[in-house]
Amino acid sequence: MFHPPCGPVSGWRDGEVIRATGIPYARAPRFQPPAPVPDWTTEFSATSLSPACPQAPVPFLDDVLGTRYGELPGSEDCQNLSITLPGDVRPDEKLPVMVWIHGGSYTSGSGDLAIFDPARLVAENRVIVVSVTYRLGLFGFLATGNGRPANLGLLDQLEAFRWVRRNIAAFGGDPDRVTAFGQSAGGDAIAHLMAVPEAPALFRRAIIQSAPLGIARGRTRMNRAMGIAAESVTEQTPAMEVVEREAHVAQVARKFGLLAAMPFGTQYGHHPLPAEKDIEAAWNGAAPHIEVLIGHTSEEARLFLPRSPLLMRLRSLPGVGPGAVRAVDWVVTQAVYGRATRRFARRHARAGGRVHRYVLDWHAPGNIFGAAHTIDLPLLLGTRETWDGVGLIAGADWAQVDMTGRAVRALWSSFARGEDLGGAGAIDDALHYRRVGDQ
Repeated sequence: MFHPPCGPVSGWRDGEVIRATGIPYARAPRFQPPAPVPDWTTEFSATSLSPACPQAPVPFLDDVLGTRYGELPGSEDCQNLSITLPGDVRPDEKLPVMVWIHGGSYTSGSGDLAIFDPARLVAENRVIVVSVTYRLGLFGFLATGNGRPANLGLLDQLEAFRWVRRNIAAFGGDPDRVTAFGQSAGGDAIAHLMAVPEAPALFRRAIIQSAPLGIARGRTRMNRAMGIAAESVTEQTPAMEVVEREAHVAQVARKFGLLAAMPFGTQYGHHPLPAEKDIEAAWNGAAPHIEVLIGHTSEEARLFLPRSPLLMRLRSLPGVGPGAVRAVDWVVTQAVYGRATRRFARRHARAGGRVHRYVLDWHAPGNIFGAAHTIDLPLLLGTRETWDGVGLIAGADWAQVDMTGRAVRALWSSFARGEDLGGAGAIDDALHYRRVGDQ
């Protein structure tokens, strides 16, 4: 039994870890900002996984990542979090806390999916992981001209961090050693949370993995067009009809080119974010107070290779095909992830922040996906049962996956503990990182 300020919470033991799952941190009517859940006095049984925000199936990702559509029940009351802590945590311990913000293009995923299970990370490194579920797509990330607010999912995440700040000590966590970490849209969200003035009071460190920062700007016209297409959705529209409408709204974005690779997302000039012209200044203000580890995989765009008939035909051309595909991958990887990541890191350092930048090169031998977007996930989260043999790492020996993963998990945890990562380092040929100076 735990006794945080929010009210008593009972969890459950699961092997080497203890879990307290499905704890509500906020609630909101549809299309409204979240409000904290009132404190309770009777025991809250935290033994059910957090439901997912209603969302459409993504068969391609199910095939690649081994997820299953409907793995978790769906609910608009999805603002819940789950806590995983070492099974032998002592009452007097103050362990580092890592708050996980999942990815999925702001339209799919959920904090408690099996592929995001933090048990290995927690048990090996004596950290506490808080997994956050938040509103997605039309429920959480699009303003409309008739007054519907933007960034509701980002506001959900802020409420989750506030909950952690207030309550995590009762679970053995140190509220002054909180690290936000997230991948893809989750990393993008964390970068944008750093622009909120309150951020340094909520987390001291940020690990930003494969954030598509290269397509985060210049989205105003696209968002306006999408918002017009979404105005027919109301507070009374059945949830799955909202999800169906989401696909049509996303189609409106296609004429905006590469930005349409992630049509939903954070919107500048809408609470809690500054105007786009002021985002750099907001980040600079946070830089001296939040240490950053930021990076991407070396072949991000290869995740989408099998979905492109043109690229698959190109790949099959004798002699020149593989090299041509590598060139396309490099161009897209740099445009969406690489250049913007380097700019973010250099700006953070110039503004007085500490920052390390990494590139992840690990991949399964002979696998078509190579070191693709999401290849960091099996190294950090999930279990052998989750990952063994799935498309993303097919051909890899699990012992090798876990050995490399153990080193990556240790590096992430060292950063979360506040240890100095030094000037540069590497995990074999799998990952290289270095401190970014102010030059």
